[in-house]
Amino acid sequence: MGGKDEGYCWFTMGESDLFKLPGNESQEAEAAPKGSLLQQLPLAARMRPRSLEEFVGQGHILGPGKLLRRAIEADRFQSLIFFGPPGTGKTTLAEIIAKISKAKFVRISAVESNVAELRQVLSSAVNRLRNTGQATILFIDEIHRFNKAQQDVLLPDVENGVVRLIGVTTHNPMFFVNAPLVSRSQIFEFKPLSEEEILEILKRALQDPERGLGRFKLTVTDDALRHIARVCEGDARRALNALELAVVTTPPRPDGVIVVDLSVAEESIQKKVVVYDGEEDAHYDTISAFIKSMRGSDPDATLYWLAKMIHAGEDPRFIARRIMICAAEDVGLADPFALLVSTAALQVAEFVGWPEARIPLALAAVYVATAPKSNSAYLGIEAALQCIQKERVLPVPDHLKDASYPGAEALGHGKGYKYAHDYPGHFVVQDYLGAVKHFYEPTEEGFEKKIKERVQKLRQNLDEAKRRSREQS
Repeated sequence: MGGKDEGYCWFTMGESDLFKLPGNESQEAEAAPKGSLLQQLPLAARMRPRSLEEFVGQGHILGPGKLLRRAIEADRFQSLIFFGPPGTGKTTLAEIIAKISKAKFVRISAVESNVAELRQVLSSAVNRLRNTGQATILFIDEIHRFNKAQQDVLLPDVENGVVRLIGVTTHNPMFFVNAPLVSRSQIFEFKPLSEEEILEILKRALQDPERGLGRFKLTVTDDALRHIARVCEGDARRALNALELAVVTTPPRPDGVIVVDLSVAEESIQKKVVVYDGEEDAHYDTISAFIKSMRGSDPDATLYWLAKMIHAGEDPRFIARRIMICAAEDVGLADPFALLVSTAALQVAEFVGWPEARIPLALAAVYVATAPKSNSAYLGIEAALQCIQKERVLPVPDHLKDASYPGAEALGHGKGYKYAHDYPGHFVVQDYLGAVKHFYEPTEEGFEKKIKERVQKLRQNLDEAKRRSREQS
């Protein structure tokens, strides 16, 4: 059926080569629709796994002995929510559970459903449980699209065990599903499939004559398969659709063999689609990685996450703002020029737009990533805010109060204030706070080392002035 020769992975099949995949013999009757109707479905739909044995990937939750696998095999689970990127097996696993479970399986789409339909489904589930003792599994596709009213209707019956919920979504349920519903469900995250897992799925499709492409006479090169597996971003549906497109659109040779090589595969899958939604968690995960890479002084990781955002079409102003914040919070006074560079990058990016904006953004991001780091200013303002919130608020000393309006002098406002520029070194000892408190703790990183030397020298005199002022009052 298949072998390798001179870098080619050969899959040549004809009418006489029909066979069943191992472990599928008992499930032949479940492969509806049959015949030509089956072949009209997309390859990804035809090749959807029909059992846990056929399921590929998600070993972290479905591997031998894992909680989810044990719960499915024992048919002992309550409510489940599956979330993760497209094409990773969420809906497929729900359908496998439906075949294994003895419960009634009811499927609705959050896009098309409404409160009235949901109430009817739940009412039927109650009657079924009372009259026959049979539980109901309620499968909700794209559960994140349920509005609050629909989720509120669902909650009591989920809590009481009238229905066992299986919700599927590409969105993080922590953000898009009501907290009470999430708290009553077990959440399982699906990961993108690995390149090897995608290869296994593609080879199954090439070998399967009933549901896959085994009825064709094919020669598929290893590098073609690996290109599809690599570029599909862990999305099995996208990989299978690309493979099918390559096969059905490539004219056969005179001997009837369809050759799918690297060039055909590249045309079939084309540009890589990056999983990135500008308003959801993939967006925030990426910007988080970008900021943490700059903070961690890794310019290579910084450029990678920046490239991902650029590729996905992120707003350059958003990227520039995050660089500016990192420059202020994480570089700080260790290199004050970082904030100037990042501010300039924002101005240039707004002026030139994509694609040229990538250059000043990269310059600023690398500058911030490679600069010495100090978060002393950030920690200082946080400490001062905590002091304001938790302690008694200090009154402004009279000599620092505004003395510019009529009558201020009679109140003693501004009396005794010393103008720093009238003294040597533009510094004079006086009390500016009315208490001895230190919020700013300079580091010895970069330029801030010089600042620390000056602060330590001046702070001794300032603290002494504060103490004298308190004694006098």
